Amino acid sequence: MTTVPRKPLRLAPPAVEVRRLANGGMVLRSRQELGAYPRCLGEMLRGWAREAPERTFLAEREAGGVGDGWRRVTYGAARDAVERIAGALVARDLPAGRTVAILSDNGVDSGLLQLAAMEVGIPAAPISPAYSLMSRDHARLRAIVELARPGLIYARDGASFAGALAALDLDGVEVVIGENPPAGRAVTAFAELLQGPPSRAAAARAAEVGPDTIAKILFTSGSTGKPKGVVNTQRMLCSNQQAIAQLALFLAERPPVIVDWLPWSHTFGGNHNFNMVLRHGGTLYIDGGKPLPGLIAMTLRNLREVPSTLHFNVPRGYDMLVPCLENDGALRQTFFGDLDALFFAAAALPRHLWERLNRLAIEATGRRVATLSAWGSTETAPCATALHFISERPDVIGLPVPGTEVKLAPSGGKLELRVKGPNVTPGYWRPSGPSGDPFDEDGFLRMGDAGKLADPGDPSQGIVFDGRLAENFKLTSGSWVYVGELRGEVITAAAPVVQDVVVTGHDRREVGLLVFPSLAGCRSLCAGAPPDAPLAELIRRPEVRGRLAAGLAAHNAANLASSRCIARALLLAEPPAMDAGEITDKGYVNQRAVLERRATLVERLYHAAADPEVIRLDDPAAGTAASSP
Repeated sequence: MTTVPRKPLRLAPPAVEVRRLANGGMVLRSRQELGAYPRCLGEMLRGWAREAPERTFLAEREAGGVGDGWRRVTYGAARDAVERIAGALVARDLPAGRTVAILSDNGVDSGLLQLAAMEVGIPAAPISPAYSLMSRDHARLRAIVELARPGLIYARDGASFAGALAALDLDGVEVVIGENPPAGRAVTAFAELLQGPPSRAAAARAAEVGPDTIAKILFTSGSTGKPKGVVNTQRMLCSNQQAIAQLALFLAERPPVIVDWLPWSHTFGGNHNFNMVLRHGGTLYIDGGKPLPGLIAMTLRNLREVPSTLHFNVPRGYDMLVPCLENDGALRQTFFGDLDALFFAAAALPRHLWERLNRLAIEATGRRVATLSAWGSTETAPCATALHFISERPDVIGLPVPGTEVKLAPSGGKLELRVKGPNVTPGYWRPSGPSGDPFDEDGFLRMGDAGKLADPGDPSQGIVFDGRLAENFKLTSGSWVYVGELRGEVITAAAPVVQDVVVTGHDRREVGLLVFPSLAGCRSLCAGAPPDAPLAELIRRPEVRGRLAAGLAAHNAANLASSRCIARALLLAEPPAMDAGEITDKGYVNQRAVLERRATLVERLYHAAADPEVIRLDDPAAGTAASSP
């Protein structure tokens, strides 16, 4: 263990105003007023290009690269490239209402292209590359591209995206390729966008960009419904970063350095993380890995090489990272050695992971590392609340950020979280068909998530995420099952077997689980299994089934109510399918989509006949059955 002296992390103290409502709800807002913020992201880039032109802004692995293998772009070089690309875009005179769509994953060139489009008021439309590379039918990609109406579409590698491009109707749309142009298609090389000098026409367009200019169209993952194009204005993005800066005061003390995989097609990676680095003149090392088997190795390599000051991840990512940190002392030392804070969002962090991260930080440095979080959505740019104080609970999502109000409104036995502020979207891009007003009578955006005070007597302790209202259901007894709360508890209780669960029991007598197991966790329990044993084999083993049954039994012993007691569970060998909308590329499992697609498995759970693959918690031999679906 190496003890690293470090002054306390500078965070704004929690300070919240509460206005009680007659219906039993409340409105919370920060006591801090929101400070002035830039009119657009371009001002941030130009500011750092003047102040620190030689500092690295973006870096990515480069095949066959010289030196240490990283391609680095400084703030000065980024500003020059953005101005040149912006000039090329203006020269194309794209019709109003057209976007610049990006199919590729995070990369230096895609980042520069997005900044250039936003620089001259053309909406950037980054699209999850999973819809191009992991889909078989490209149905979701086609729907999103039709909605985005791009005038120009970019893919870094033409060979990789050839199938996706062939599936699209791109008549009249310019296709820009970074490398390996696909055969039989007229394309423009990305390098051509950089050839011309900055233009006066582009500078004039940039001067017209203001807070209400549309910066991006981000497409929701569909975790709570069909994907929609969410309008993100410059006001949303810039005000949100100002609010974050007023709470995370340590960000002003040294430029942040991050190694980040989170996709720029989503608000967490593309708005929160990318814009935070830009706002504070930091450096973003683009991680080509992901928390997936076969790709986590690249992430580990990058984390070994680059000491970060912040680490951002989703719970699924931490679930894969923590065992690697536990088993690799050198990685653990580099990872925690210069770290100011860990940050998670997108879903609740299971307590067992939170505790293991704290233990690992102490082993590596002799001190805990702050674990921070936030809550929001694509519609809130993304932060509506931020955990900017130390909490002993991993389910606290913090308090409203400056300038933003959060209403807790009674709904279905819970309190729905609703948001109003400069970070809230003005609406959706090309909405079609009736979808209902997303705003309530007071102008608050309905979020569909539930929350409650961690301590009703002390609001400064923060808000606890209390699940998604649309996921909750009733048993035949009339009792509500609150899925989000139950999900977090059983994942922790059954660690390390469980990666995620889908809660079943709508209009039934008992609560059940469809269990997506953790490959690493199952392997850790099966010392006698071959090291390359597949998941389908591991979940048949009594060590895994027994651990799951024991964990759920312990949970049930402390939760006797029928709405909280798990009666049966089924381990699944098939992971959630992205094409079917069962999971996003950030790792959030869509409960509704899984229940619809796997309805036959739900029926098996509740079938009266004995099924050896179903773990029954009222069966003493529950953990010994030896087969799985």
